Amino acid sequence: MQKMEPTAVAFVDVQAFAMVVETGGFARAGERLGVSKSIVSRRVANLERRLGARLLVRSARGATPTDIGSDYHRRLSTIFAELETAHEAVAQATSEIAGSIRLTASISFGVEYLAPALADFVKLHPRIELDLVLEDRTVDLIAEQFDLALRIGKLPDSSLIARKLAPVRSVAVASPSYVAARGRPTHPHDLAGHEVLFYTNAALTAEWRFRHSNAPGVRVGVTGKIRSNNGEALREMARAGLGIAVLPTFAASEAIGDGSLVVVLEDWSLAEVGLYAVMLPGRATTARIRALVDFLAARFGPEPAWDPCWIAARKADAADAITREAAE
Repeated sequence: MQKMEPTAVAFVDVQAFAMVVETGGFARAGERLGVSKSIVSRRVANLERRLGARLLVRSARGATPTDIGSDYHRRLSTIFAELETAHEAVAQATSEIAGSIRLTASISFGVEYLAPALADFVKLHPRIELDLVLEDRTVDLIAEQFDLALRIGKLPDSSLIARKLAPVRSVAVASPSYVAARGRPTHPHDLAGHEVLFYTNAALTAEWRFRHSNAPGVRVGVTGKIRSNNGEALREMARAGLGIAVLPTFAASEAIGDGSLVVVLEDWSLAEVGLYAVMLPGRATTARIRALVDFLAARFGPEPAWDPCWIAARKADAADAITREAAE
């Protein structure tokens, strides 16, 4: 290929290349850009010709970036973020929140709590466009072109910007039928004689850490034959009487409230973690992202709406325990 001056590169060609990398194919990129597959292919070819480098490996299954293409795309992501910031600065002059937001969260939390919150946010700001992706995995914000991710738990060190939105507490639960059949554990070590349901996305899947106000903390290695990467699935299995699950209160509070799950080990607590909004540095200051994060922080924290039911249930369990002791 004949090398030409990079200044001759057209923005639409760069945009087409970035979209192919993001979507994995020319047809899907065309759908996102509102043009045909052939136009996308021609624009990428123009870019490669002008840069004098092969950026994509084409196949019948789609397109993947070459090493040079991957590096180029990473650099473009930074440039696009700066462009978004510049565009947002112009939008702020109108004093109206507008533009697109692409965000991601876990399935359980996204369905139960995030989606209703986003609906209210869009009602307040009707010029906002949302692209919500719910997946039980940690996405790459840069590579997958996300503005914002909601993440639960301890965050690794990175260049990303994080803001805590709310505390996330967990609780050990089981169905009344399971407790009736297998007994109610009163100490974490009792779990050795019970069926345990695993959440496989947790950092400490094989170890649960309990704390007590009047006793040393306890780390318990747990084993079980049922595991899932989805909290709702584990909740339903616990409801069916298959074992004891440790769930965040946002996944368990409704079932505790309706009596289909009961709290076990009620005198013990599990480590509290946080719900965080995680953003790229260039996106965190844009008006629409800042408005959404402020809205979610006010909506969820510092005392989340999903906790009162759980707290009330724990108080009821404690009262029942006192009654049982008095009867004995």
